[in-house]
Amino acid sequence: MSASTIENSEYCDYRSPLAIRYASKEMRYNFSDQYKFSTWRKLWIYLAKAEMMLGLVITPEQIAEMEAHVNDIDFKAVAEEEKATRHDVMAHVHIFGKQCPKAAPIIHLGATSCYVGDNTDLIIIRQGFNILLPKLANVLSRLAKFAMEHRDLPTLGFTHLQPAQLTTVGKRATLWLHDLLMDERNLCRARDDLKFRGVKGTTGTQASFLQLFNGDDKKVKQLDQLVTKMAGFDRHYLVTGQTYSRKVDVECLNALSSLGSTVHKICSDIRLLANMKEVEEPFESTQIGSSAMPYKRNPMRSERCCSIARHLMTLVNNALQTAANQWMERTLDDSANRRITLSEAFLSADVLLMTLQNITEGMIVYPKVIASHIAQELPFMTAENIIMAIVKAGGDRQVCHEKIRVLSQEAGAQVKQHGKNNDLVDRIKKDPYFAPILNQLDNLLDPRTFVGRAPQQVIEFLEEEVNPVLENYEGILGGKVELNI
Repeated sequence: MSASTIENSEYCDYRSPLAIRYASKEMRYNFSDQYKFSTWRKLWIYLAKAEMMLGLVITPEQIAEMEAHVNDIDFKAVAEEEKATRHDVMAHVHIFGKQCPKAAPIIHLGATSCYVGDNTDLIIIRQGFNILLPKLANVLSRLAKFAMEHRDLPTLGFTHLQPAQLTTVGKRATLWLHDLLMDERNLCRARDDLKFRGVKGTTGTQASFLQLFNGDDKKVKQLDQLVTKMAGFDRHYLVTGQTYSRKVDVECLNALSSLGSTVHKICSDIRLLANMKEVEEPFESTQIGSSAMPYKRNPMRSERCCSIARHLMTLVNNALQTAANQWMERTLDDSANRRITLSEAFLSADVLLMTLQNITEGMIVYPKVIASHIAQELPFMTAENIIMAIVKAGGDRQVCHEKIRVLSQEAGAQVKQHGKNNDLVDRIKKDPYFAPILNQLDNLLDPRTFVGRAPQQVIEFLEEEVNPVLENYEGILGGKVELNI
């Protein structure tokens, strides 16, 4: 391959890994130039239609000409025009006007750049949430089924990452579900709180439109309402500067960054459990875990989620800084930043949900490994139950407590100093003091008796909190989680 051929190759340009490696086709399109700039053209059409309806001299022929060229954007010509004008919106106005010579005089009439820029951003953000929410619902559905399936499988609980009172595999999954439900609510709220910037003019006063309509305040108000409705919004912001408030972006990115923290926590748990060989994410038959160690089954999906989630969680700080630094009615130092931050936030969230969906639909549980870990720790946790049994059989609590304390220390030394199994139960069986309760030991050591109401909590949580949310997505999920036992 010649040097010139290499220079012209697409592989010689930087391409975001979020776009080429990770994110979905629909989310990539949502942030594509084609979607963005065809939306600009639609907004110019909405504006012209509304102005015509309210009496300005605009003809149906001009509207039809614009509608005929919504999608055929000459990006090369726009780039050349922008290079000359140093203004992206005017570059598109000029090229659109060349394609629509009859409509050219009325394109962008009375508007400022933020009419197309900000309104398009709001459309894209709303659509971004619409893409994410069904994917989040899929994760909720699959994780709920996992929780139900393993609701009564005992496992060690961990506090301070040290073995603690038993829980169940399904109950732990409900902790993940709980946070994801909060994220679903936050994403819905951020989406549903979005309004349209509308038709506000250069500093938000609508002065240019008031002039166009010869001071007719009522028509200017109608213009705002008509364009808002054409763009598919029910409401518009009643007051703006040149831009809509950048705190709107903060609220949207807060919801996305919070989702990132949830996914990071879930996948960190899975990575820790994979280390213990209790739980494993899906692993294809041809998948390679390590280039040097063929036996490895690395939790690479969970690691990817943690990696991208860390990036997502930082992006809200950009939005906060941008909102804080908007001077008066606006400054342009928000523009370049938002081009990067908004798209990367939604693309990152998209990657996280797709990957987590893949993990949750094929997660593997190893009950025998879990049981062996329980066997190492449960004897220590049964002390109180054994003491109570001895007391009921006529023994002395303090004597029994001391007996178990000594035997526990001896068994602990076997585990920690010699790497042997926990033999506390064998030591208890050999001690004549415990003879009166030997026939009860198996029941006293049954892990299922140490999980409290965990299985019932799983069912109650799925029924009362998860299924009502899943019902909102019944069309794409095929129904709620079946709780019949």
